[in-house]
Amino acid sequence: MTSAERNPGADPDALLDLARDAAHAAADLIHLRRPESLEVHTKSTSTDHVTQMDLLSEDLIRSRIASARPDDAVLGEEHGGSIDPTRVTWVIDPIDGTTNYLYDHPGYAVSIAACAGGSTLAGVVADPTHGRTYFATAGGGAWCEYSPGPDRVKAPPRRLALGEPPPLAGMLVATGFGYDPRRRALQGRVVAELLPRIRDIRRMGAAALDLCSVAAGRVDAYYEAGLSIWDLAAGQLVAAEAGAAVEALEGGPPRPGSVLVTHPLRISELRDLLTDCGVSHSIEPETT
Repeated sequence: MTSAERNPGADPDALLDLARDAAHAAADLIHLRRPESLEVHTKSTSTDHVTQMDLLSEDLIRSRIASARPDDAVLGEEHGGSIDPTRVTWVIDPIDGTTNYLYDHPGYAVSIAACAGGSTLAGVVADPTHGRTYFATAGGGAWCEYSPGPDRVKAPPRRLALGEPPPLAGMLVATGFGYDPRRRALQGRVVAELLPRIRDIRRMGAAALDLCSVAAGRVDAYYEAGLSIWDLAAGQLVAAEAGAAVEALEGGPPRPGSVLVTHPLRISELRDLLTDCGVSHSIEPETT
């Protein structure tokens, strides 16, 4: 029995329509109505920021969801919440890549996922600076819609599917770094060991877009330790529906503290290489 069958209110296509509507509205808000001066506050460390636009974006998304589906649960990066196993839960990152947003640097996104029964049923990642919206439903494939400008004149959505992977030495690999200085140092050592053994590294600063970049073929792989569930929920569905293997760095199902995404033919050897480079020292232990 599927998650949608266990929860008759969890139709993936209907959830996707709502997620896309909310993501487009939030993306327009943060991109087109960005103020001249941002109010910036710190969270976990001096480099972990939140702006008033993060808060406004999450407020807008929550409002859209509450209006359409008032009985659903919501978990957002800024206002909290929890996953309710008995209801549809919306997992929201109102601005993934806040540091990029703070510097007005391309590479931030709105990420919204609808989850039920322990799985993600629908996910949307809206990238306003590049005019791209990535979306997927469980079993329905992964897609990218290109819609530059606020009028959203767009081409038909393009289905995403991984092509033949390059050999390990020719792979372009994306990663990211945590906010804690000790973890950042460990992650930097892994990159120093990895870099001479692959094509190159990309550090774009938004996990949701990294996951979608694997789906779209803009990078060949992505790995990171120390993420949160809102960083992953939508993007990992897009990557998986495009044909990527999405696992934990140590093997097994992906989890917020540990994710490795690449073509199924390369995931074992890439995991072995990352292990040889010392990635295990940067992985958060799994919590129960």
